[in-house]
Amino acid sequence: MLMITAILSITLAQSPAGAPAAAPVQAPAGPTFSAASSQVENQLAAALNELSVLRERVATEKVPLTRRIGELENQLIDARQKLQQVQRVADSRALDLTNLSNEIKGRQEEVAYLSNLMTEYLRNVETGLHIAELQHWRAPLEGARNAAEDSSKSKQQVFEAQLKALEASLDRIEGAFGGTRFDGTAVDLGGTVREGAFVVTGPTAIFHANDGSAVGTAEQKLGSLEPNITPFADPMLAKAGNDFFVAGTGLMPFDPTLGSANKIAQSEESLWEHIAKGGPVMWPIGIVAGIAWLVGIVKWIMMLFVRTPSRRRVKAVLKAIEEHDDARAQELARKLAGPAGRMVAVGTDALGTSRDAIEEQMFEVVARTKTSVNSMLPFLAISAAAAPLLGLLGTVTGIMNTFKMIEIYGTGDVKTLSGGISEALITTEYGLIVAIPCLLMHAFLSAQARGIVGRMEATGLSFMNTLIKREQAQPGT
Repeated sequence: MLMITAILSITLAQSPAGAPAAAPVQAPAGPTFSAASSQVENQLAAALNELSVLRERVATEKVPLTRRIGELENQLIDARQKLQQVQRVADSRALDLTNLSNEIKGRQEEVAYLSNLMTEYLRNVETGLHIAELQHWRAPLEGARNAAEDSSKSKQQVFEAQLKALEASLDRIEGAFGGTRFDGTAVDLGGTVREGAFVVTGPTAIFHANDGSAVGTAEQKLGSLEPNITPFADPMLAKAGNDFFVAGTGLMPFDPTLGSANKIAQSEESLWEHIAKGGPVMWPIGIVAGIAWLVGIVKWIMMLFVRTPSRRRVKAVLKAIEEHDDARAQELARKLAGPAGRMVAVGTDALGTSRDAIEEQMFEVVARTKTSVNSMLPFLAISAAAAPLLGLLGTVTGIMNTFKMIEIYGTGDVKTLSGGISEALITTEYGLIVAIPCLLMHAFLSAQARGIVGRMEATGLSFMNTLIKREQAQPGT
């Protein structure tokens, strides 16, 4: 009974939706087993029929559903494969995009590096250009510099401008080997701007004016933004340079010193120009030098003509005195030359007087001679001491002028300071040039004067010794 009830429940549960529900079984009034069994069997048969129908329906619908499920599974597999492919493509594209971004960033860095490198290169090129070449290569270099500083320019425009400047620099290097000729302007020595042509070969640049008024090397001078013409000092070089520009061929003047030879030639000055740079202190130095040299020459001539008696004649006079022949001694003494002769003559004239009186008279002659030969020699000593002091005075005034120039112009221009420095050094130089010869002349002439006086004193001592011998040889002494 329980089993039948379960079957009925299953049958009712598996009945399709919308099917009319079976009417509830009403229990008979009396328990009739056969009626219930018949009823149950009918219900079971109906349920089985319904189950069979359902199975046939399920079987009928299962095949298309299975086929559909298979198709959907195949579509799912295809979709998954496509998804994997898309994911792989997406991953590959993402990787390619990352690599491309990194490459773009690297290229941008390379472009920035090349731009900076180009800017630095062009700056070095512009710095290394000869002042004459700036007129010829100024346009591309300024174009590259202005493009790099212009924020409205794109990187491509900046790079194109820099490439033009690079090409110009390469052309300049190529032309430097064989020489480059171009028109331009230069400033001559008078400050006039001349139009002409330049020829640049290596580090040398030569300018020739169109009117032929100036030809020489083109150089840069401090404080000037234009090339300055330094004419050739040698007329042959000037003619060769002029012929070279006119004919276009020939010998080109070349300065291996790169302008230093011309600068040295221009810096050469005459003696008077050099002295004039010393300033007003050179006047007293020159006056002292002139007087000192005049005194030295005069004293040297005077001492050169001072005569000294020979020892033979002096001995003859002394012998006559020793033999008591005063007349002969006086006669021989008057023939002696020079201050020593005058001294001996004074001594012989005083023979017969006391020895002290003779000695005093002879000493008077020695004193006068000593004063005469030493006269003006102190001026040489004073000149030797004063000349360096005057040079020092010029040094002080020159340094003061230099500091005045520094206060006005600063220390940027060396030429504004050279005047005071030249004054300081030149006055010191000429102070020493005057002092050293004065010192030497004073030492030489003093030695000559001491020699003259010394010879007189030696002769006087011989005279007095002879006189003492004569007195001692007299009887009664």
